Amino acid sequence: MTERKYIAGEFFMSGDDACAEGAISAGCRFFAGYPITPASEIAERMSERLPEVAGTYIQMEDELASLAAVLGASWGGVKAMTATSGPGFSLMMENIGLGIMTETPCVIVDVQRGSPSTGLPTLTGQGDMMQARWGSHGSYSIIALSPDSPQELYDLTIRAFNLSEKYRLPVLVMTEAATGHMYEKVVIPPMNEIEVVHRRKPAVSAGEYLPFKPDADLVPPMANAGEGYRVHITGLTHDERGYPAMTAEAQDRLVRRLVDKIERNRDDIIDLEEDRIDGAEVVVCSYGISARVSRIAVEQARSEGIRVGMLRLITVWPFPEDRIRDISEQVRAFVVPEINYGQISLEVERCACGRTKTVLVPHMGGGVHSPGTILEAIKQVAR
Repeated sequence: MTERKYIAGEFFMSGDDACAEGAISAGCRFFAGYPITPASEIAERMSERLPEVAGTYIQMEDELASLAAVLGASWGGVKAMTATSGPGFSLMMENIGLGIMTETPCVIVDVQRGSPSTGLPTLTGQGDMMQARWGSHGSYSIIALSPDSPQELYDLTIRAFNLSEKYRLPVLVMTEAATGHMYEKVVIPPMNEIEVVHRRKPAVSAGEYLPFKPDADLVPPMANAGEGYRVHITGLTHDERGYPAMTAEAQDRLVRRLVDKIERNRDDIIDLEEDRIDGAEVVVCSYGISARVSRIAVEQARSEGIRVGMLRLITVWPFPEDRIRDISEQVRAFVVPEINYGQISLEVERCACGRTKTVLVPHMGGGVHSPGTILEAIKQVAR
């Protein structure tokens, strides 16, 4: 029998390795993936670690098959994950939609690089943020988290698993090559100190169970295949039994619930980091590695007497519309640095709704902003 091997303590670890350890700590016991820079280190570590904790690692033939295997493993009763980057993330979009429609908990990590297409395979980027929100087809809501350090890649990977089990859907961890390949101290607590959420099981007999009948929070309890319950799973619009229901009324009922189970729980899902926003005349709004660089510019601006606050999006999707709207009523401008040609800045602008300016500080990828570039944007709107 395989000896279970958990690790705890302080480590000097890359972000990709920390992500893999976060998955192990969250209870992930299945990984299927296809190697792609800069996410390959996650697969490599999972291939070493999963056999040590009685888990399963499979290298698949491509990204489509990888996510299909992850969805199947989840219905088989194990927590499952895959990791990819740019082109691989695009290939996963159809099965992300399948995971949402079938309400299948799992975690997908996107270590973003410079793109489009194969772009800059070994260099950083943040160009997949809108694809994370809208990449699959149809109407749906999604959860996406954005860590800014190896420690957060560990912590937020655990949170991603917990959210996926709680709300029954694929949850995205949107990191970048710069964070995934960064080495820093990572603290892994003992297993008994880690909060781990397990999927809610049926409270009724097998004869009474309906796999897509929701509880009051709009999330159905989930029986795994092989547990004695009747389970029918399809990407077609379906009723509470899981059987196809080809009517507009069934579509309205199902899709509305899939969206509402996320939107009505925004307060539980959305996590922000705020620094001295009250009294600020400019607020820098950023995420991931761009937020990390932005902090330097914010401190430099403050040293020059500019009243500037910082808003970091730890949860990017669902978007914190209410908080952006509130801030927009009290500041002169938002400054939004991101490593693309403007994606999240469009959401900030939409929520500000003309009450204040939104200034994009773009970077086309392959590197990170210089703090001076962000500082100059802050100065321009503060004048």
